[in-house]
Amino acid sequence: MNDSVLSGPAPLKILIVEDEPKLAQLLIDYLEAAGYATQWLPDGHDVIAQVKSHPPALILLDLMLPGSSGLSICRDIRQFSDVPIMMVTAKTEEIDRLLGLEIGADDYICKPYSPREVVARVKVILRRCVRPDEHVAKETGLHIDEARFQATFQGHELELTPAEFRLLKTLSVKPGYVFTREILLNNLYDDYRVVTDRTIDSHIKNLRRKLESLDGEKAFIRAVYGVGYRWEAEPCHLV
Repeated sequence: MNDSVLSGPAPLKILIVEDEPKLAQLLIDYLEAAGYATQWLPDGHDVIAQVKSHPPALILLDLMLPGSSGLSICRDIRQFSDVPIMMVTAKTEEIDRLLGLEIGADDYICKPYSPREVVARVKVILRRCVRPDEHVAKETGLHIDEARFQATFQGHELELTPAEFRLLKTLSVKPGYVFTREILLNNLYDDYRVVTDRTIDSHIKNLRRKLESLDGEKAFIRAVYGVGYRWEAEPCHLV
């Protein structure tokens, strides 16, 4: 199980039901880098019980599973829950059935897929299906408003570029977690442009400067030599 535990508003939890460990870990890494908590189940045996006892915000459900098929699991879940479900399939002959929503799935994606695309589609589904948290952030902390693409610290708005905003959100939702440059790059742009590691270093430098202009005594982002960066301050408050 890979659940992020943060103070303040809890991150939305994604349940990953996938029998390939490497693929599951890839999804975990990308989803947690995007600010979500995750839980992984390697087969279909305990999915129903888990959804009933600890309802997730969304389920990534593989079609072909040991123990029980994704199709039957989806049908069973729809008997008691409307939790968003994204089916993952390598069987192209099943696509028409999935598109026809015969089993109650909200979306599907075919293997092989880009984990960045999975994250993007998860975000779209959750914006449509999940009510925004009504938590009111502390005025003295870091406050990130995704809908308005705004960030404030100690009540002062940070003038950030889109890349700086995404970096700030990625880092600040998981204090102490070391993000590699590769993961940060994958969360930086939506258009899949080719960029180098030095791009991250440049954005981090500018982001540090803007944060430290508001509080020069606080350490916000620390470089971990040969690996990447981690957030040193308190977690952000997301709305």
